[in-house]
Amino acid sequence: MKPRVPEHIASLIPYPPGKPIEELEREYGIAGSIKLASNENPLGPSPRALQAIESAVGRLHRYPDGSGYYLRKRLSEKHALPFDGIVLGNGSNEIIELAIRTFLLPGDEVVMPAPSFLVYKLAVQTMGGKAVHVPLKDFAIDLEQTSRAVTPRTRIIFVNNPNNPTGTIVSRAGFESFLDGIPRETIVVLDEAYIEFNRDPDTPRGFDYIDRRGPYVVVLRTFSKAYGLAGLRIGYGAMNPAVADYLNRVRQPFNTGHLSQVAALAAVDDEDFLEQTRNAVWEGMRYLYTEIEKLGLPCLPSQANFFLIEVPVDAKRVFEAMLAQGVIIRPMNSYGMSRHIRINAGLPEENERFVKALKLTLDNLKSSA
Repeated sequence: MKPRVPEHIASLIPYPPGKPIEELEREYGIAGSIKLASNENPLGPSPRALQAIESAVGRLHRYPDGSGYYLRKRLSEKHALPFDGIVLGNGSNEIIELAIRTFLLPGDEVVMPAPSFLVYKLAVQTMGGKAVHVPLKDFAIDLEQTSRAVTPRTRIIFVNNPNNPTGTIVSRAGFESFLDGIPRETIVVLDEAYIEFNRDPDTPRGFDYIDRRGPYVVVLRTFSKAYGLAGLRIGYGAMNPAVADYLNRVRQPFNTGHLSQVAALAAVDDEDFLEQTRNAVWEGMRYLYTEIEKLGLPCLPSQANFFLIEVPVDAKRVFEAMLAQGVIIRPMNSYGMSRHIRINAGLPEENERFVKALKLTLDNLKSSA
């Protein structure tokens, strides 16, 4: 007999994480695989973070600082943020879940772009809420339609900027106009997981809106991407201290580990590594755009470290064929985009290998057809 489970939980479809390299090599019996599926940092972790971890491992028998005082203090100083308005999380994912658990009642609505980060919808469904999807317009978030989707039952609005999986952005003027039309009591979550890679000067920066009159803005940032700490799961939310106070009532007392905190504290000031990362990503993106164009495939310019490629067959077929060559990419079927794959920029040799593998895959699929 199965356990009794609420329908909104029983009907959940788990988030599909990127396939680990170890799993691929175990299944296919191959070695030397590469992964361009999860938007990870191609250079590895911040060197300063690694040094900090080495110095901190002797304290693993102690519980971590439940408040994350030193990391929050440095973030507050660096970004001119209210100290009491910073909430650390097990990745920025946890701040998404904390906001939904804190402010949502069953039946309440959460407005979000579609397609966008799948965790938004899953977290809302977990709480018995209603996800209201607003289709993208030309692959970008449509703030006008998002505003029109707000009802008296709307508690939270998600704006992913740059948007995952499209890499597109909203403009500063468009975002400010959007905020002017949102009720004060609504929470606007501005997810900036990839903001470090953005080069468009017309992009709003979430920290500028935390104290702005209007709806409460919660800004999400992560150390997983630009700082190369995905394996440590550390991120944060910046917001009005009144909002943070409620999230901290829901947050688990030791939700971020000691090594995560010290690594992030070191990484936040590793400007040399951040610049190296950006340059590697931007150069990789330039190369990949050029090579994909040579293959005659449409691709979408991006302000993140990843971009979409339209393929002539079902994306899962391309994904599976690439796996056999030891190359992991992301098919966009779960995002409702069955003819698109998503890749992130890797090291030069990884980018070259991807292009060769994709060309071989498409040639083979064309021949078999």
